Amino acid sequence: MKATYHKYMLKFKRPSGTSRGVMTEKETWFIILEENGKKGIGECGILRGLSADDREDYEAKLNWACQNIDLGEDVLWKKLLEFPSIQFGIEMAFLSLKSENPYLLFPSDFTNNSKSIVINGLVWMGEETFMKEQIEEKLQQGFTCIKLKIGAIDFQKELELLRFIRSHFSAEQIEIRVDANGAFYLNEALNKLNQLSGFELHSIEQPIQKSNADSMAELCKNTPFPIALDEELIGVFLFEEKEALLQKIKPQYIILKPSFVGGFRGTQEWIVLAEKYNIGWWITSALESNIGLNAIAQWTFLLNSNMPQGLGTGALYTNNIDCPLEVLNGQLWYSKTKNWDSAFLEKA
Repeated sequence: MKATYHKYMLKFKRPSGTSRGVMTEKETWFIILEENGKKGIGECGILRGLSADDREDYEAKLNWACQNIDLGEDVLWKKLLEFPSIQFGIEMAFLSLKSENPYLLFPSDFTNNSKSIVINGLVWMGEETFMKEQIEEKLQQGFTCIKLKIGAIDFQKELELLRFIRSHFSAEQIEIRVDANGAFYLNEALNKLNQLSGFELHSIEQPIQKSNADSMAELCKNTPFPIALDEELIGVFLFEEKEALLQKIKPQYIILKPSFVGGFRGTQEWIVLAEKYNIGWWITSALESNIGLNAIAQWTFLLNSNMPQGLGTGALYTNNIDCPLEVLNGQLWYSKTKNWDSAFLEKA
């Protein structure tokens, strides 16, 4: 078996804002496996400044994994514990190589176009008019769940945006999730949560910075509406550490990005623990290309979750890989009429 890798820079159609800044491009890496004339592809979806494996030796470790591909998927997964995006890329590439179609990893009613995945519509941070424009667009597109990035503009303006939505749509009509990306200061977080609670929000992701477990536990205990951990899970590699974190903080939800938590295997560990402690969860992509998004969507469908998932990021880029995934009326479908860019894997 031969393994190679290469970098691919994804270009945003328009700059996308979070509380950590504005992104115009996103780095990703593809692993290509070749054996007996067949190819498999996996994506290592690193997000600089956030992924646990954003390290100087990242490419060196990627090269090492390719040079030692004959160790096999299980051994590599354990040896790459501190490189969750590479774990996922390897896992995906092996699945792709074993599959009859390199992009059809988990055949199901989703991939045969008879069922869909309900997803949230993502509203990026920006000026008030831009955010309002996005909100109106998502509502017109038929989304019943929208997720707003908050924490970058004036808080009162963000409250006004929520007031605008609720003046037109009740909580029964539109579910609103907000994501603060750790933007709230410790001494103001509970006050802001109390102000937000008047808008009947589903949940808030990561209100304060990660690694403040005592403060986060206190917030989760006293919050007027559910808190979901996101960044808090990044860099927690061992099963015992995962369990200790959930026992301490006792969040209402956790949000799982396979590229950040060790692929399907790492994600499954979190799900097992969440269900043990009666914590809700959903799956979210981490701005991967359509290669990674496709794998995550196919796997997520098999989990049979009835919650909206965070998988609608495929249309963000100008140079994404053509694929059958499409969003219709707030749902992700595997189209029968759209195809993969067949030349992409041939050239890779």
